[in-house]
Amino acid sequence: MLDRAPTFLLNTDSSVSPSQPASVDRDDDRLLDSYSQAVTSVVDRIGPAVVRVEPQVSGRTAGMGSGVIISPDGLLLTNSHVMQGVRDAKITGSDGRTIEARVVGDDPDTDLALLRANDDRLPFATLGDSKRLKRGQIAIAIGNPLGFESTVTAGVISALGRSLRAKSGRLIDDVIQTDAALNPGNSGGPLVASSGEVIGINTAVIKGARGICFAVASNTASFVASELIRHGRVRRASIGIAGQTVLLPRRISYAAGLTGKFGVVIAAVEPGSPAEHAQLEQGDVILSLDGEQVDGVDDLVRLLNGERIGRFVELVLLKKGEMRTVTIMPVERKAKTVRAE
Repeated sequence: MLDRAPTFLLNTDSSVSPSQPASVDRDDDRLLDSYSQAVTSVVDRIGPAVVRVEPQVSGRTAGMGSGVIISPDGLLLTNSHVMQGVRDAKITGSDGRTIEARVVGDDPDTDLALLRANDDRLPFATLGDSKRLKRGQIAIAIGNPLGFESTVTAGVISALGRSLRAKSGRLIDDVIQTDAALNPGNSGGPLVASSGEVIGINTAVIKGARGICFAVASNTASFVASELIRHGRVRRASIGIAGQTVLLPRRISYAAGLTGKFGVVIAAVEPGSPAEHAQLEQGDVILSLDGEQVDGVDDLVRLLNGERIGRFVELVLLKKGEMRTVTIMPVERKAKTVRAE
């Protein structure tokens, strides 16, 4: 019995290439549509809450930046360096409406300023939980770079837990690095996740570099905003270190009885600080403070509050592979005053 010869069917559809099937094109279109829809959805939701911020000195504009309204009663966040110590500002929304605003408080140590607009019927955005972020996650920046209003750029979160030196001379900890393009005028605008939550306040770019931009994490922004509302300034303690959030080996977490997976590694120690007097060193990992777990830089910032100024606290840390308990007395960080004009 003879084998039947195979039958070949000729595809006469000239629009389909054998090397690039139509299904691949459709998949690419779907992926592109999904990404585009994520970005446009965020812009539609958050865009109305983003404003242009113009500090006013004797009725004259003294610079320009961006800001984001975070409550319906007109509270908005921007950068401290945008305000430059000035108390009054003019803000302009995406609808072109201009509103007067005044500084509630200013914190140069985190490059954040909180203002209140003279209106209580404003669209607003929600601050998210920056501790839940992951590298590679979509990040969307909205602002007014170089005066071009309501500009949108998108990229990914490149790194977490960076440190950045503020104009006050101190290091801002737990900074988000992104490749979403930022330019002068983006400062103070929001960095937004695809969920529509603000995950950072854009603050800086590296001159001469491409795709290296930074934002103050939303958890830091939330803490600072609450302090400025309550006290008009951030009254916080300091032990004189710069730190970064690090993942702890499982054996370390188990040995220390920790439920979390993170700690704070000391990146630098300030000369003459309580940390230096307590013989803390670069590379030491802080695990807890006064019995409360330090599960990242934002936890350490939160725990070093005004109540701990001038009294001894206990730090549990990992030093050269060994668990140590250190007693240290935090001091108050010097308050920065806002210039009256």
